[in-house]
Amino acid sequence: MGGLSVLSLSGLPEVGQGENLAQLIVGAAGTIADGTIVAIAQKIVSKAEGAVVRLADVTPSARALALGERQGKDPRAVQVVLDQSARVIRAERGVIICETHHGFVCANAGVDASNAVESDTLILLPRDPDESARQIRANLRALTGKNLAVLITDSFGRAWRNGQLDIAIGCAGIAPLDDWRGRVDSFGRELRATWLATVDGIAAATELARAKDSREPVVLVSGLERLVTSEDGPGARALVRAASEDLFR
Repeated sequence: MGGLSVLSLSGLPEVGQGENLAQLIVGAAGTIADGTIVAIAQKIVSKAEGAVVRLADVTPSARALALGERQGKDPRAVQVVLDQSARVIRAERGVIICETHHGFVCANAGVDASNAVESDTLILLPRDPDESARQIRANLRALTGKNLAVLITDSFGRAWRNGQLDIAIGCAGIAPLDDWRGRVDSFGRELRATWLATVDGIAAATELARAKDSREPVVLVSGLERLVTSEDGPGARALVRAASEDLFR
């Protein structure tokens, strides 16, 4: 039998620009076992990297003004969304679905105001979540001497289903996908479509260990040491489906 432990980490302070997240995590955790997966909410990574925009500093374009009026949104906020988007896929009923510069397809290009310290500010996704994960992992290794994996997680909606779940938007030290295609099931039948999004499953589990208002943005996962690798790996970008393979774009 296998086991899985998912433990939220308390005692972290409010994170500001320039903070060393690895130091804060180690300070709050005390000790972290080798092979632990450290899942970090996107918001504190963005705050540490200064990915925060004040609406007072934003001048909306004509497109943002028109889209804001049509969608019932602050045109300054719409401009921030447009700036973070490679393209707008759909906008109606107050929802703007975008493809971000990372390749993520999500509402409002991942921009929102939740957990922002100051009013009238918006928090963006990290510029390169995989690189953020790699840097945090390197800093954790330097501080602990342990081989750890790092996930950066964020809440995304899901096609065909209500509600949101955390997924991994960045990762290091773990293979993001586990490909079973070409292998066989327990009855010897060849698997043709089974391709497990390992890091998304872990991210979803970590969300259950903390409430949205708990101010516990870091979760430590143990019991999955077999998944932790010595190399950083390809990152969560490997999860992004190419548009040419997407039947819905």
